Amino acid sequence: MDDVKEIKKEIRNDIAKKLGSFSKGEVSAKSRLIEKRLMEFANFVEAHVALMYVSRSGEVDTQRIVKHCYLFNKIVVMPFYDARNKKVQLLKVDNPETDLISTEEQDVAPDPKRCRMVPVDSIEIAIIPGLVFDEKGARIGLGSGIYDKLIPRLPATTRKVSLAFEDQIIQQVPKGSIDRYVDIIITEKRTIYKI
Repeated sequence: MDDVKEIKKEIRNDIAKKLGSFSKGEVSAKSRLIEKRLMEFANFVEAHVALMYVSRSGEVDTQRIVKHCYLFNKIVVMPFYDARNKKVQLLKVDNPETDLISTEEQDVAPDPKRCRMVPVDSIEIAIIPGLVFDEKGARIGLGSGIYDKLIPRLPATTRKVSLAFEDQIIQQVPKGSIDRYVDIIITEKRTIYKI
């Protein structure tokens, strides 16, 4: 198990270095292509309740996607990791300008004092972040384990979709015992369905 952790750490570092070498223009251009593919994806178009996240620097930019959700009257839900109880809560974000905070565990998270809890079974599409993926839907996150806790709680009918640059796709992600898969990965060049 320690070997898998070390290998994942090396892979994370390699991919983070690649992503760090992209200019803001490259990130923006590639993000727009991914965004366009997502906007044409039937499961996203038809979903009323979307689990989203706020992207970090160098990741596929999700800011315009979140705005799009509001324009089309989707309910936007984001995860909040309750460190004290070691649980992930799903909270409805009505206004990203006022409802988001920074926490020790998350750069950007919904404010549990302002946002209402949403039942996990109401999520129709889940946009799942990650740093590294393979074509089978395996992912490596940033190491917090928040989404490894959350993914198995999502209903089987919820589409689990990741947005990634083609440079984030590797041949095979080394698997740990608690790692979770996504159903679909959308890159700037293709849509990958879990094999």
